Parts: sequence; structure tokens; C-alpha cells
Amino acid sequence: MKPIRLMAGFLTVGFWTLMSRILGFVRDIFIAATLGDGPVAEAFLIAFSLPNMFRRFFAEGAFNMAFVPMFSKKLERDENAQEFAQNAFNGLATVLIGFSLLAQVAMPWLVLAMASGFAADERFGMAVHFGRIAFPYILFISLAALLSGVLNATGRFVAAAAAPVLLNVILVSAMLLAKASGGDFGTFLVWAVPLAGTAQLALVWWAAARAGFRLTLGWPRLTPEMRRLARIAGPAMLAGGVVQVNLLVGRQVASYFDGAIQYLNLADRLYQLPLGVVAIAIGVVLLPDLSRRLAGGDTAGGRDALNRAAEFALLLTLPAAAALIVISDPIVSVLYQRGAFGPEAAERTALVTAIYGAGLPAFVLQKVLQPLYFARHDTRTPFNYALVAMVLNAVIAIGGAFLIGFYAAAWATTLAGWAMVVLLWAGSRGMGEAAALDARLKRRIWRIVLACVVMAGCLLGTRTLLGESLYEPGLRYAALGALVGVGILSYFAAAHLLGATHLGEIRRAMRRQPST
Repeated sequence: MKPIRLMAGFLTVGFWTLMSRILGFVRDIFIAATLGDGPVAEAFLIAFSLPNMFRRFFAEGAFNMAFVPMFSKKLERDENAQEFAQNAFNGLATVLIGFSLLAQVAMPWLVLAMASGFAADERFGMAVHFGRIAFPYILFISLAALLSGVLNATGRFVAAAAAPVLLNVILVSAMLLAKASGGDFGTFLVWAVPLAGTAQLALVWWAAARAGFRLTLGWPRLTPEMRRLARIAGPAMLAGGVVQVNLLVGRQVASYFDGAIQYLNLADRLYQLPLGVVAIAIGVVLLPDLSRRLAGGDTAGGRDALNRAAEFALLLTLPAAAALIVISDPIVSVLYQRGAFGPEAAERTALVTAIYGAGLPAFVLQKVLQPLYFARHDTRTPFNYALVAMVLNAVIAIGGAFLIGFYAAAWATTLAGWAMVVLLWAGSRGMGEAAALDARLKRRIWRIVLACVVMAGCLLGTRTLLGESLYEPGLRYAALGALVGVGILSYFAAAHLLGATHLGEIRRAMRRQPST
């Protein structure tokens, strides 16, 4: 995959992820305005997070990290990739069906594992009920993730990247229907979750079938390749489990503070916007590309792909992080402060957003560095690093809760993220030329940082000039738009003048249409 082709892949995935994140904002704005930071909102968030947590453990965060490199190399060498994908599909489906049935029985204990602070109040019963309805989503979305891996490995990014849009379209539609019909808001919302999973699976299955990979359910076969896949995926699943333990610790801490789960969730949505657009795009496109290059012995090409991914990540992530830190208050006020979600809740959410913003570059750089290991079928080393980050996260979140309350959970996430980057970077030093920084990236890093400093100064000055108009009803929308516009213009102008980027590269990448 040539650099322009690689950039085009990043932009394709990034565009559809951006669409999904925007609709996710609409969804969360609706929930916050209707349910505020009350018990129904928190019960739904815990119920919805259960299948999503295990989905990252079983599929996107672990299984696919083992499956995609193996599948990509089979494509490269023409070694019956269809049969391999079919066996993996059947094996994953069998495990998930059994796990979903078990979760129905164990749901009360799963809810307590997520939020033991719910045990003494009405949130517990609602979360258990909602959880049983939402949990089958894991089956549909995990199989969809495997099919997305098949599509991405063949260079077809559109359907897989667009599938998450369906989730938010269906959730938002369910809320609108609940409002129009006078139905129970929480019930409509939670039943939309498995419906959305079915739609996502149908979309990527259709796209994979058109690409020549028509996968159907059948009895699993424990072939030597499946055993090898399991051996490689095992440490990755454990590493995924460590990441989920970090999330569990944060939710456990937040469950003992009224409204904190909602504050963390809304702040998470804000930093997940740039994280999703940049990091997911890089992870989806870079891993199969690196795997193919290593399989073909193209070390120089792998190095170039890695450096361009890092450059793309820093170019878009560092200014987003600076903006989340500098103007989190007006962003949160405009997006969330309405209806049942008042000024005090907005203020708390803004502080959490700024803390997450400080960790945003770390979360993205992890997505750049991890493919170096996964493309080599090394899932054990990232697992060991994740264990270190997990311990650090738990110490900061639990210990810090006695001093700064639920804000400690956000600081724990940010600091553990940076620790993981340091470990991944140090570990990659022994990988030779493929993991080395090239001259172009070294030249541009400091220029990107300087452009961010210029942008932050412009944002602070403009925020001071706009004053209270950023918080006044009606005016605040236009004022925030002006503030964001100043940030975008000042950053890209400074970046261009400093030589941090060449806009022509992005224009050429946008004109280059990847196959769908």
C-alpha cells in the first residue's frame, strides 16, 4: 500500500468514524437532556457497557489482532484464506453463543462487578434488567468485527467503517420514537441495542459476500491453524482483559459518587471523537498493511507506513488534545448543558474532559505502536506492558479517590495510557529499521507541537474576548462555532507556515478512492 493509498485508507475510515461519533454525540445529548445524571441514565450506561466491554475482549481488541495478520498473510500467499476465515467465524460464533447464555444467568454478578455502588439502590435492578436485553449485542457485533477484519485486509474499508453509524442511527431513532409515542425512554433505548447489532452484522456480511467471502454458521473445526490462532489470540485476549480491568476500576470508583458514571461517559464521548477518527483509522489500515509488508520482506516499506501513520496521528491528535484542555468548559456547556443536565453537572464533566484530553495523544500512539508487535504475532509483550499499566491505573484510581473523588479515575486512565506508550516505544527499539523514526517525522514533530502552542494561545485569547457569550442561551452556539473556527484556522495556518505538513498530500489522498 503506497503512502497516498495508506493516507486515503486513513481518511476513509476516519470519515465514517467521524459520522458515527457525531451521531453518538446526538445520542448522548438526547440521553443527558432527558435523563440527566439520574438512575435510569446510569443503569443504561452500565448495561450498554457490558457487551461492549466483552466485545473488545473477544473481538476487536484481541481476536482480530491475531486473526487479521494471519488472514492478511494467507491472502498475500494465496493460501486458502476463505477456509481460514470460515473456521474462525464458526469458532467465534460458538464461543459467543455459549457465553451470551451464561451471561443471562450471571447478570446480577456482572452488574456488581461493573458498579458495586449500585447494590444499595434502584439502579441495580434496572441495570440487571437492561443488561439482559442488551447483552446479545456482543454476538452480533463480534461477528461483525471479524467480517470487518476480512474486509479491511482486502483493502475494502467503507462498509466496515460505516457499520457503527447504523448503531447510532437506530438508537437515536428509538429515542425519537419513544418521545413521539410517550413510551418508556429507557425501554425503547435498550431494545434498540440488539436490533442495531443485527443491522451492523447484516451490512458487513453483505459486503464480505460481495468481496468473495460468504461466511455462514456451521460447526467449528479445531484445525491446526485454529489452534495456532488460539495460541496467538490468548495473550491478546488477556491483554484486552487487562484493559477492561482498567475500565472496571474506573466505573467502580465512579459508582460510589452520584452522577459520576454519566460524567465520565460524556467526557469519554468527547475525547473518543478524535481518538476514534484517528486511532481507529490507523489501527484498521496499518495492521494489515504492516502484516503484508513483513510477509513480503519489505522492511523499508513497513518503516515508511509506520512513520506516516505516526505523523498523521500527531498532526490531528495534538491540536485536539490542546483544545480539549483549553476550552473544555464551553464545549461541554454547548453540547450537554440543557434539560435535566444542569451547570454543576456540566462543570464536572468539563474537568474530566480536560483530564482525558491530556491523555489523548497517548491513546492514539498506542494504536500506532501496537501493530509493530501484532504484525509479528507477538501478543505476549503488549500483554506484559498492559499488566504494568493496569497496576498503575488501579493504584491511582483507588488511592486517588480518597483525595480527589471520581476525578482520580480519569487521571488514572490518562497516566496509565502514557505509561503504556513509554513501554511500547522502549520495547520496539529492538525491532530494527522497521521501527525507526525517519528524518521526515523527526523534522515535523517539533513543528506540530509549536503549531499547537500557537493554536492554544489563539483559543485562550478568543475565549477571553467572547466572555459570557459562550454560556448564554442562543448566543453560545455561534460563540463556540467562532471559537472552534479560530482554533482550526490558527492551527493549520501555523502548521503550514512552520512546515509541519503539506496540505497537498492530504488533498491527493482525498482524491484517491480506496476500493470498497
